[in-house]
Amino acid sequence: MKNTFTRRLGRSNIEVSAMGLGCWAIGGPFSLQGMPLGWSKVNDEDSFKALDKGIDMGINFLDTADIYGTGHSEKIIAKIIKGRRDKIVIATKFGMTFKEGSREADSFEGDASPDYLRKAVEGSLSRLETDYIDLYQLHLNTYPLDDALETRETLEELVKEGKIRAYGWSTDYLDRAELFEEGENCTAIQHVLNIFSGNLDILKLCEEKNLASINRCPLAMGVLTGKFKKKTKFPADDVRSIGHLLRDDVHIFFEEGGPDKILLKKLEAIKDILQSNGRTLTQGAIAWLWARSPKTIPIPGFKTVKQVEENAGALQYGPLSKDQLEEIETILNSTKILS
Repeated sequence: MKNTFTRRLGRSNIEVSAMGLGCWAIGGPFSLQGMPLGWSKVNDEDSFKALDKGIDMGINFLDTADIYGTGHSEKIIAKIIKGRRDKIVIATKFGMTFKEGSREADSFEGDASPDYLRKAVEGSLSRLETDYIDLYQLHLNTYPLDDALETRETLEELVKEGKIRAYGWSTDYLDRAELFEEGENCTAIQHVLNIFSGNLDILKLCEEKNLASINRCPLAMGVLTGKFKKKTKFPADDVRSIGHLLRDDVHIFFEEGGPDKILLKKLEAIKDILQSNGRTLTQGAIAWLWARSPKTIPIPGFKTVKQVEENAGALQYGPLSKDQLEEIETILNSTKILS
């Protein structure tokens, strides 16, 4: 059954499903200097079936990046959009450098210079087998502001040339979001946002400047699904196995050895609210994001049809209520759950 819960993609005239399909995991394993950046092994046939299921259930927004599987995720999407390109909104990203098919990123620094940017967009257009990208996003969280101004100007040129329809920045830093926001065709900021963490100043900016808030890690990299236990361990080729090394103000989901135990306690304390009206924990976590702001568009990841069915199933329930939001906030701010 198709759901019709939609949202506007920021300042653009692009209408998207209120949730997207996050296509990081379907790129398969890849790494940087020996550190895993993918989500372990994946079966391409499962990816095709899962994407089809999501589209059948009303999701028209696919978010990927050229680095995911060093081009593999984009190639998967190319196959799934054949014959229905005009019905699908594609968001991809650029900035991390790699050799296509190598399964290895080149460096931490990346490149968003005008010359590299033009090379990157042609690479993505080729892999996606399309002549335009709906939303093109800078994929370097801390790219220097001075250099990013030149990047923004080049993105504006790409809009005029018809290669992209709009652009944004995948960043958790307000000053970077503010710089891109000043561009006429900037329409979205992708950032970490979930019940446990996120830069709320960026969400406020999105609301004030009419930008889409595309929510990376909407399920706290799986913690909010309820499937992890204190003793959960991740495969060596899964990025979550090094989650404790990625911790900062917004990436707080893992401690050495597995999921953060405090977050598991917090989830236990709010699970009844999230599971209201027949929702699963996953669907409740997505409903929280929709209730948090009319600008939010969560992009939960997936590997299987079952995961997509559960994620997309949240569309039939819609947002949590204002009272439920306030109740969750009160519980999470209580010191009792930490004892």
